[in-house]
Amino acid sequence: MAMAYPKLYNVLSFYLATIIAISQFLISILPYLNPITLLITLADALLSLYLRSCGLCPCTVELDDQTTMNFWVANSRRSNKPALVMLHGYGGNSKWQFIHQVGSLSQSFYLYIPDLLFFGKSYTNRLERTEVFQAKCVAEGLKRLGVERFAVYSISYGGYVAYWLAEMYPELVEKVVVVSCGVGMTEEQKREQINKVGSNALNLLVPESAHDLRLLVNLTMHKPGPSKWVPDIFLHGFINVTYKQHRKEKLELAEHLLRKKADIDLPILTQETLIIWGDKDDVFPVYLAYQLQRQLGPKSKVEIIKDTGHAVNMESPISLNATAVRWSSFCKQACLES
Repeated sequence: MAMAYPKLYNVLSFYLATIIAISQFLISILPYLNPITLLITLADALLSLYLRSCGLCPCTVELDDQTTMNFWVANSRRSNKPALVMLHGYGGNSKWQFIHQVGSLSQSFYLYIPDLLFFGKSYTNRLERTEVFQAKCVAEGLKRLGVERFAVYSISYGGYVAYWLAEMYPELVEKVVVVSCGVGMTEEQKREQINKVGSNALNLLVPESAHDLRLLVNLTMHKPGPSKWVPDIFLHGFINVTYKQHRKEKLELAEHLLRKKADIDLPILTQETLIIWGDKDDVFPVYLAYQLQRQLGPKSKVEIIKDTGHAVNMESPISLNATAVRWSSFCKQACLES
C-alpha cells in the first residue's frame, strides 16, 4: 500500500508539469496570436465538447487515396433508435450548423453528421464539384461506418445533396427531410433569385469580409437580432475559422450550383419526404416548398414555420426541433412496422 503513494505522486506530478508547460507555452505565444481568432477557435473546441456530451464522437473515413470525409457519429448503438444523417448547408460545417438541433434529435436518433467536401475536415483532390459527387461520398462514408439504413435531414445546400443521395441510394435512405432548399427551381426562378441577391452572390455564400457576412445574415434571417451589433473583428475571426480554409473549392462548389442548368426532369423520390420552410425566406421563397411538394406527390408533406427566414435552424430552432421530433415519432413507428 505504501508503494502506491509514490506512484500516485509521480503520476500527478507528471500531469501537473505537463499542464504547466502547455500553459506557459500558450502564454508565451499569446502576444503573437489574434485574440479574436483564438476566441472563435476556443468556441469551436467547446462545440466539439458539446457534441461529445450528446453521445457523438469524431471519425475520419478515408474513401480512397484522394478523398477524406469527416463525420460526427453516434458513440454506440444499443437500442432501437433509427439512424439520422444530417447534411449542413453553406452556413457552417457539421458542428456549427446544427448546434441547436443535436441535443434534441440525439434523444430520438443515432446521429451521423458529415462535413461535406471542403467544409470542416473533409477534402478531396478530385475535380468533381457536383452535389451528386457529394452524395456519393456521403453514401460511401456511411457504408464504411456500417450504417445500412437511415433517414436524412438536410438544410439549404445540404438539401441538394440529400435529394441525390435519396434518389441514387433508395436501398439506404428511408425518409427525407428538406429544410429551405431550392431543389426543383426552374431556370427562370433561379435567375430571378440571383438577380435579387446581385452580382456578389458568390461572395455572400463564401464571405471574405465582415460586410459580406453581415449581408449574408441579413439575407438569411428575417430577424437578425443581436448579430447586427457584433463588432467586425469578431466576424473576421469567424470567417477565418469557418470560411478561409478551402475557400477556392467552396467558391467552385457555389459556382457550379449557381451556373448549372435547372433539372427539367428532376427524378421523383420514392421516400416519404418532409419539407420544412420559413414563411419569410428571401433566399428560396416559400412557394418553392409547395412546388417541390407538387413535384414529389402524395408521399411529401409541407410544414411552414411562421415569421422565419432562410436560416430556420438558427432563427426558430424550437419550432424546427418540435417538427422534427414529431416526424421522428412517425419514423420510429414506421421502422418498427417494417
